Amino acid sequence: MRKPVVLITGAAGEIGHALVTRLSDGGSTPIVTLDLRPLDEELESRVTRHFTGSILDRNLLDSILAEFAVDRVFHLAALLSTRAEFTPVTAHQVNVEGTLNLLEFAQQQGQSHGRPVLFFYPSSIAAYGLPDLETKARAGKVREDEWNLPITMYGCNKLYCEHLGRYYARHYKQLDAESHAGRVDFRAIRFPGLISALTVPSGGTSDYAPEMIHAAAQGKPYACFVRPDARIPFMAMPDAVEAILALAAAPPEALTRLVYNITAFNPSAEEIRELVIDAFPGADITFKPDVKRQAIVDSWPADVDDEAARKDWGLSPRYGLEEAFRDYLIPTIRRRYGK
Repeated sequence: MRKPVVLITGAAGEIGHALVTRLSDGGSTPIVTLDLRPLDEELESRVTRHFTGSILDRNLLDSILAEFAVDRVFHLAALLSTRAEFTPVTAHQVNVEGTLNLLEFAQQQGQSHGRPVLFFYPSSIAAYGLPDLETKARAGKVREDEWNLPITMYGCNKLYCEHLGRYYARHYKQLDAESHAGRVDFRAIRFPGLISALTVPSGGTSDYAPEMIHAAAQGKPYACFVRPDARIPFMAMPDAVEAILALAAAPPEALTRLVYNITAFNPSAEEIRELVIDAFPGADITFKPDVKRQAIVDSWPADVDDEAARKDWGLSPRYGLEEAFRDYLIPTIRRRYGK
């Protein structure tokens, strides 16, 4: 008999690392992971089985399907925003074709064990695209259905995959046409920039914030790739993981949409720099904007409206800006580097 498990793709990444840790600490359901990279020793000890391979490998997915009964899928594997701009065709293959493979996998799992499979998808503020800074300032808190005009391959991938998830949840091989009760229970969060104290950033356009902190903690100079006035929403990684679990646990009847904004704080790059220097006096942080990456950040909202998430499933971030630095980022990163 196949074993019921949770499947996490992209488990070796920033969100994956935090999610595996949180699920293994608080739950009894075995975890199966999939990533191109092996897990580090501590993380691998927390999972039932790790598969090293690609989400584009259908034979590998078929072998997981044959061995395990997957009730929940947390599909985190992706090629991130900055890297995607250098390899857009590869990004489309990984981010879109890979997601389609996993949605089909979830549908087959649901058909196999006769109940819907929860499918969590991490979307991004990259799904937005504002045309200029004047419009960005005027837009204020952007709602989910506004300015869905991404200017990056990554953003296009994320927005399209939201639509794929909606299709699989509401239209593809429905069990009940009136209630839209398909075999894939698709739920997505459009994440702001995420700041983790435990993992090093790896190719995201919002990574200037965590890069500042990690560089300062190591005594290394850092040239920030956006202007001091650049402003987008952020969230501390522990709050992001709690948001994933809260959305996943919400009863379907409570949800008014499939894709939700979330945020916690939205400082400028200069405000982040000041907090880092307060914690690490003498830190050498300068600004050297990269034209391409700056343009991407300028196209993203300065803030987002997350009222739906707060109302529907109780989003309530623990960390505001000062609390995130004082209680989580600075002490944890100090311990990481022995500073």
